[in-house]
Order: sequence, then structure tokens, then C-alpha cells
Amino acid sequence: MTTPDGSDDGARPLTAYRDAPNRSIVAGGVTYAYRELGPAGGVPVVFFVHLAANLDNWDPRIIDAIAQERHVIAFDNRGVGGSTGTVPDTIEAMAADAVTFIRALGHDQVDIFAFSLGGMVAQTLVLEHPDLVRRLVLTGTGPKGGKDMDKVARTTYYDIVRATLTRSDPKEFLFFNRDATGKQAARAFIRRLKERTTDRDRDVSIPAFRTQLKAIRAYGRSTPADLSTITQPTLIANGDHDRMVPSVLSHDLHRRIQGSELIIYPDSGHGGIFQFHQEFAAAAVNFLGPA
Repeated sequence: MTTPDGSDDGARPLTAYRDAPNRSIVAGGVTYAYRELGPAGGVPVVFFVHLAANLDNWDPRIIDAIAQERHVIAFDNRGVGGSTGTVPDTIEAMAADAVTFIRALGHDQVDIFAFSLGGMVAQTLVLEHPDLVRRLVLTGTGPKGGKDMDKVARTTYYDIVRATLTRSDPKEFLFFNRDATGKQAARAFIRRLKERTTDRDRDVSIPAFRTQLKAIRAYGRSTPADLSTITQPTLIANGDHDRMVPSVLSHDLHRRIQGSELIIYPDSGHGGIFQFHQEFAAAAVNFLGPA
């Protein structure tokens, strides 16, 4: 008999993300695709993924480390990857869908681990449903109305063209510096993302990607949210040279979320947590603590 975390009764829980089975649940007329691993029970850690990303875009070195001690859930929001429906054109609607998914699984409280676009969704969710969130990890992201947040689309398209011309994965340009260290980290990261060889997720469609960019642009041009109301313990992390979501916005989040912790990794970009995955995984595990 298989348990909800993917392990067999009497066996150790599954802690390797590459082996986590694909699952689905229907809520609000949408079939949400997700994977879960780690020991069942307690408050789960729900992962909110980045722009143009699906279930296969999480760094296994980070998610596996957290799953050693915690129940981990990664999911595709509406219209993304294996989830049905149409991608919402606002961050607020994405947050509402995330709440629908979490509650459909029967959870009344979660910890959230979010990266980039996922961090924008997570901020909105915690402001609107503070009782649902216990701890918050915000990486490579920025606040609503943050300086130059609306330029994400321009940077993204520019780096996609650069990647196309060199037959590279766009994440090599978007997430990492183009020096020798950054290029090496980028190649290692892309290799890790390919460790799962079966039952991979559906690619994110071009219309879905464009709608996500539209939502980010609107979020960046909106009136700033009052982040002083966030009282949950919050860990913020980024590289010191994030071209996609400028690193200054991580400092802005830190100033505006009282009591938050900030980690800035040197000589790294948007994917600083992936370049320094060993150090960051240990920091995240320590911050999230027991279930």
C-alpha cells in the first residue's frame, strides 16, 4: 500500500524528488498536478515555482534536503504544466488558486518556500490569508510595486534571445552571471534538473508564459502592499547581482518585513540559491525547523 508521501507502509519515506510520483487533485473545477515527498504529518512545506516553470524546475539538492525532515509538496498552479485551466493574468488570482489547492489537500496551515514569481504569489497569499501560513521563505523575488519590477519581461525576452542564439537553456542567462563561475554553476544546475528521466511534467505553453509576464508587469506597476502586517518568520535570499528581479528588492523586502532574515550570496545572480545550493539548503532546513 502506498502512503500519501509516496512511500510504502513500513518503509522509509521517499526523500528523492526525482522519484516522487505525479499526483493530481480536482478543486474549483481545476485539476492540479503535484508531487509530494518526505515524512507525512505535521505542517507541510509547499513550494511555489517561478516564471515559465513546472514541477521539473526545482533543484533536487534543495528540495531533497528539506524532504529529509519535512513533508514537501510542489505543485503546478492553474494552467501551468500538468494542471488544467487557464493561467490567471493577476498575481492575486494565482494566490487564490494556490489557497484552493492547499485547502483541497486538507491543510489548514503550511510553510511556504517560494522563488521569483512564486514569491510574489506567496506574499499576496500571506497578506490575504495570514492564518494559513506559519513560516515563509522568499527567494529571488520582490515586493508589489517594487522599483524596476515591471522590467522583468524585458530582461526575460532579451535573455531568451541570447540563449536561443547560443542554443542554451534561458535559465543559464536569466539565473546566473556570465563569468566562468556563473557558467559552471549554470551547467551544473541544468544537469540537476534533468536527473528525473521518467514521468516528466508538461512544458509551460507560450500563452501561459506570456500571461504570467503580464501579471508580473501589472504587479510591478501596482501600489505597494503593506508588508508590515506580515508577522510570520520570514527568510529572504538572493544573489548580489540579480538582473531579473533586482537584488535591491530583496533588501527592500527585508526592511519592510519586520524581523525577517536576509541572505545575499556573493558573485551570483537570480539563481544565487542554486549556485550556493549546499549552503542555502542547510540555511533553509535550519530556518524551517521541525514540522
